[in-house]
Amino acid sequence: MSPNSHSQRLFGTDGIRGRFGEFPLDRETVTGLAFHLAATLRSRGHRSHRGNGAPPRVVLGGDTRESTPEICRWLASGLLAGGIDLRYAGVIPTPGVAWLTHQLGAASGVVVSASHNPWPDNGIKLIDPQGFKWSDEDEAALEGLLTQPSAPVADIPPGALAAEPELRERYLRHLAATVPLERPGEHPLAGLRVVLDTGHGAASGYAGELFERLGARVTLLHAEPTGRNVNEGCGSTAPGEMAARVAAEGADLGAAFDGDADRCILADERGEVRDGDAILYLWGTCLHRSDRLHPLRIVATSMSNLGLERALAAEGIGLVRCNVGDRYVVEAMRREGILLGGEQSGHIVQSELSSTGDGLLTAIQMAFLKAQNGRPLSQMLAPFRRYPQVLLNVRVAKKLDFESLPAVTAAARDVEQRLGDDGRLVLRYSGTEPLARIMIEGPEQGLIDSLAGELATAIRGELGAG
Repeated sequence: MSPNSHSQRLFGTDGIRGRFGEFPLDRETVTGLAFHLAATLRSRGHRSHRGNGAPPRVVLGGDTRESTPEICRWLASGLLAGGIDLRYAGVIPTPGVAWLTHQLGAASGVVVSASHNPWPDNGIKLIDPQGFKWSDEDEAALEGLLTQPSAPVADIPPGALAAEPELRERYLRHLAATVPLERPGEHPLAGLRVVLDTGHGAASGYAGELFERLGARVTLLHAEPTGRNVNEGCGSTAPGEMAARVAAEGADLGAAFDGDADRCILADERGEVRDGDAILYLWGTCLHRSDRLHPLRIVATSMSNLGLERALAAEGIGLVRCNVGDRYVVEAMRREGILLGGEQSGHIVQSELSSTGDGLLTAIQMAFLKAQNGRPLSQMLAPFRRYPQVLLNVRVAKKLDFESLPAVTAAARDVEQRLGDDGRLVLRYSGTEPLARIMIEGPEQGLIDSLAGELATAIRGELGAG
């Protein structure tokens, strides 16, 4: 990449994200990024446990988008030109790359995915040797190197980059092994009937086989990726069909995943959708009752429902809130020594089992808790009652500090006074779009809808996109 060829930032709130073929997902930028990544890893002396003479190792994989193989080929070209020992996993969930990076003693993992975005988008995420996402500081340092020219990189021919089937199998075995067995060879999910919606994404070639290995009877939905149907009216962002099939087929539960399978959304046996807040309640209380939740706190973001906080408090469990984003959840967990954390969107991390959100792992753990308990999932979740919530996006022309806007400040203060202790307001900007996001929870839907509308009017008056 030539110096100063672009002034736009490369890394955002979740790695690099954009349209395939356009900056930053054009060939020049991607190969340059890979070349400088290789140089960075070599300069850090990453030699892993394989011996001082071994080159740094990188694990590469991605989701099912049409553009993913091409971006992987560009990345592989730059990494190999930079002297990297490359292990290519092909189509694999993001958490699979994270786990393999740590297990294989790799210096970095690289994931090609745009998560829950539509198929024309794609992205690149970087994983550190412990399986965590790269820090903002490390991403910024790498981005700074892209102002320097890289050596010419010859493309790997199409078809020359072959996935290693063993990597897929290792990840599947790891997931299955997270469910405890009383006796070798038993099937811990035997008798359980589940509906799985893989969103035509990275979980498509994993979810059904994983649950069947554990003994469950599986109905598999949206597991035929074409490259252009990932997340299209299905998966964790559209779990309605999955939930309806659970009720129609008399299944015990359902699970839906996003494009790179780091999220999981559940449905109970009645066909009611259960998001990340419900999963956090279920997992947190089960860990507590088995005396495994130490300290007695979990991490959730500012967007998690007030009902989660109240239900956990009734069980003696505290809630630590952090900024929206799974990396901020993990940072808070590591800082506070907390075992469990997650987001309403279905990113859930149990630090004994994973370093990042893993939708497949979450789904089998919830199925196992259901199988052990014996009661319907709806009964297990009965103490968790969601407060009515409204989420409203307001398009803005610019993003200014809300406290510098008198009308918005006054409207927000009025909302908080009218809610009192019976509700919450979260006002923030989207990290990736020109939107102000309003989230209000309170005792009655009509009230919070009205309050959100008043606040939206104030924001449009000060920042409206016209």
